[in-house]
Amino acid sequence: MVNVVLGAFYGDEGKGKIIDYLSKEAKYAVRFSGGNNAGHTIEVDGHKFAFHLIPSGILNENVKAILGNGVVIDPKVLIEEINNLKENGYKVDNLYISDKAHVILPYHLAFDEMQEDLRKDRKIGTTKRGIGPAYCDKFERCGIRMGDFVGSNFKEYLKTNIQNKNVILAAFGYPELDFETVYNEYKEYAEILKPYVVDTTTMLHKALNNNENILCEGAQATLLDIDFGSYPFVTSSNPTIGGVSTGTGIGAKYINEVYGVIKAYSSRVGEGPYVTELKDEVGDKIRELGHEYGTTTKRPRRCGWLDIVALNYAIMLNGITAIAMNHLDTIGKLDKIKLCVAYDYLGKREEYFNSNLEFLEKSKPIYEEFEGNFGDISQCKTFEELPENAQKYIRRIEELTHTKVKFIGTGAGRESIIVR
Repeated sequence: MVNVVLGAFYGDEGKGKIIDYLSKEAKYAVRFSGGNNAGHTIEVDGHKFAFHLIPSGILNENVKAILGNGVVIDPKVLIEEINNLKENGYKVDNLYISDKAHVILPYHLAFDEMQEDLRKDRKIGTTKRGIGPAYCDKFERCGIRMGDFVGSNFKEYLKTNIQNKNVILAAFGYPELDFETVYNEYKEYAEILKPYVVDTTTMLHKALNNNENILCEGAQATLLDIDFGSYPFVTSSNPTIGGVSTGTGIGAKYINEVYGVIKAYSSRVGEGPYVTELKDEVGDKIRELGHEYGTTTKRPRRCGWLDIVALNYAIMLNGITAIAMNHLDTIGKLDKIKLCVAYDYLGKREEYFNSNLEFLEKSKPIYEEFEGNFGDISQCKTFEELPENAQKYIRRIEELTHTKVKFIGTGAGRESIIVR
């Protein structure tokens, strides 16, 4: 059986917490897309773990954590995460890396910075971690996969790529890379990671044949999808349901539950349209109450009210079977809460999301208002224990989405969660 956890908005919804809970019943936790431009943060016994590549399910010792073929991997970052886990007493012999996953190399970071500079006033807001250029090489068919990286062909492939990339870097006035320096550094990374590299597709299908539970986790989120997000202000992969199959090799027939993760409000990092963004003191207050700063970049996130139009779009695209809501405790500290139930597009009420930039830029939110002041809900263990105002807010979301809110985050700790 395969369950999936996806972000339903612009990322940073708190997927790590839901993944951590669900992985207790799983034998495998699989990351299927993205790179280290994303992060999952989990708080365990007062210690915060920020995962950028390793599936956050690795914190459960009985889980085999897999980086699927759809992930692009910066070896240096991955080794830092492995060492951090070891230093905190966690095993990493349950980590597996797909031999088909592509490697991020120094020229990808150089190209990321160069291309963002060249966009001038049309910047995407990339994290400059090399993710986009690595995916470009994957589809241009000059990428280096993990199997090559730890194999005998790495030196030859790297030399060819650096020669070709240097021509372009020099043409635009950017520093060229020295092959020997890069090779000598990265061959050491390859030796460290070699024991973890396997054929994960076959591994996962053996697990399916044994009726073992698999949890697939996505990075980023639906509205950042390369096909269905607010293009071009998106990520370079498919963090939607289709990415599960292409990023792991698991067929659609095996997928059971699809959990869409949201916050009780919303946020976004980087450029691009954002209909419910609050550019006032309320938005600032939400940012501070929710500690809305990027796990990877530390950039302040743009904050706003929850958007039902966008949420229904995510439910439709992904076949979401249940919602997981985080930060109910955060939004409950406000006196009044608003919920976007439709858009006003040039004077016309719209209830269907469209990723077209002009549509999003010219749409204005239509709100319903709710009473806040939930008080301390951190000790609530059932839905019925929540204050009436909180229950009303959640029930209205369920009415508008026709989808149950199954998980409710009531605080930062891994135990601060209501499961319905």
